[in-house]
Amino acid sequence: MEPMRRNRSTYMKVALAAVMINIFGLVTALFSMTVYDRVLPNNATSSLIGLTIGLAIVVIFDFMLKLLRAYFVDMAGAAIDKEVGETLFHRLLNLRLDLKKGSTGALTGLMRELEALREFFASATLTAVVDLPFILLTLLVVWVIGGSVVLVPLLAIPIVIGVGLLTQPAMDRLSSRAMGEGLAKQSVLVETIGGLETVKASGAGALLSNRWSRAQVQHSDSSMRQRLIASIGITTATTAGTVSYAGVVIVGVEKIAALEMTMGGLIACSILAGRAVAPLAQISQLLSRITSTRTAYRQLNELMAMPPEGPQGEALKLRDLKGRIEFRNVSFRYPGAPEKALDEVSFTIEPGEHVALLGRVGSGKSTIARLVLGLYPPEDGLVMIDGSDIRQLDPLDLRANIGVALQESVLLTGSVRENIVLGREGVDDAEMLRASELSGTHSFMGQIANGYDLRLADRGEGLSGGQRQSIAIARALAGRPSIVVFDEPSSAMDAQTETALIQRLETELAGRTTLLITHRPPLLQLVSRIILIEKGRVAADGPRDDVLKQITRPKAA
Repeated sequence: MEPMRRNRSTYMKVALAAVMINIFGLVTALFSMTVYDRVLPNNATSSLIGLTIGLAIVVIFDFMLKLLRAYFVDMAGAAIDKEVGETLFHRLLNLRLDLKKGSTGALTGLMRELEALREFFASATLTAVVDLPFILLTLLVVWVIGGSVVLVPLLAIPIVIGVGLLTQPAMDRLSSRAMGEGLAKQSVLVETIGGLETVKASGAGALLSNRWSRAQVQHSDSSMRQRLIASIGITTATTAGTVSYAGVVIVGVEKIAALEMTMGGLIACSILAGRAVAPLAQISQLLSRITSTRTAYRQLNELMAMPPEGPQGEALKLRDLKGRIEFRNVSFRYPGAPEKALDEVSFTIEPGEHVALLGRVGSGKSTIARLVLGLYPPEDGLVMIDGSDIRQLDPLDLRANIGVALQESVLLTGSVRENIVLGREGVDDAEMLRASELSGTHSFMGQIANGYDLRLADRGEGLSGGQRQSIAIARALAGRPSIVVFDEPSSAMDAQTETALIQRLETELAGRTTLLITHRPPLLQLVSRIILIEKGRVAADGPRDDVLKQITRPKAA
């Protein structure tokens, strides 16, 4: 409601235009009555000309006002759409991963519900609310002209309103159900498109086709029921308008026969009776939109109500980050997981120290990296950077000082340049080229005609795994961050490329805190210390060579 309040001046203009349009609407009926009762009996041609000129002026102003009303409604809708859309996207970027609900497709579908809000606020039927008070004014004019004729539209109005109110509970229920099934369908679609290559290669098409068919049938059924119930209210209002018009004519004929009403009065009343009931058809459409909008609002409001990552108060911003990392009795469990990923993990990494995390698959190594980045808060214990609890730090400020290349090298749609620079201040072309040469990206990008302006498809499709890793490493090194976190940075590279990369990184990482997660022995020459993780606990921690001997000794025996 806050965006509507901020656009209330625009909606006031819409209301003013609607007032004038409704008043002009009465003029047409009064014009007809005057022509039939005054002009025709007296053959007053000059009066007809004058009345026609007046009506033409009213019609022109009515046309202009309706265009202005549509323009103001669209303008307010666009302003609200922009404000709410930006707020929601910002909240999505700041969403705490431990509170994230649903799949990627479901979240994508949820963001699409913003369209339901935009359509409501930019809908002409919203102005029907302003027309409601003028139903009483129209009925008053009918009563003045035709007396008891007003009972006909007066009886039709509560019937239309009653049907609309009776259908609302079912509309609410079906709208929520249709939205849930729509999100399920969107989830299957996004999952299929995102992994189309894997789906084809692994033969998962049949599984996903069955899921899609079930979701589509369920969603179509709910949507059909929703439209059917919505049409009951709209059709009732339309029929009530026809019955009201015919009823006024029938009653009016009797009153004309009794000399209680003129022919012009009957025509004016029949026109006004239709105008009195017409807004109710728009109200029925509005009620249908309100149901969808209310459901969308509830879903989006849940997203907005989730606490954002970072401290609730004013966040601390680190200046001249030294790079000291400390875990103090840290325990962590992923949402919905039965067992802890980390169990009372404690260690300290001094500024400039190079440390490798080793361990079996699923031991908790990548979880430690995620906690260092502040992607998840610890369940128990403290994760500290330069002596400050990570939960007190500004997440954006923290990550701006950490260069990270995660296990899965995800690239964004856009140019290679954009994927390395990421719009960061201080990362110019010279710095981009420096990082690219260090990571090995320049060896293949420097030989292409459009080079760093090469447009990448989704997730870097068209590049090899090693090339994607190389670009991800360049992204991590650009800007000379104080802390570097590498999770299997060379797993898709050949031995020769990996050796060349290690030689370049030895000089580049000097003096910077480096956390390396790897299963590849050659990369261990970059570190001086190894922390061995087993089942979420620290099993060994010490100088590289000592820990390596400890790991290999049982095998030698």
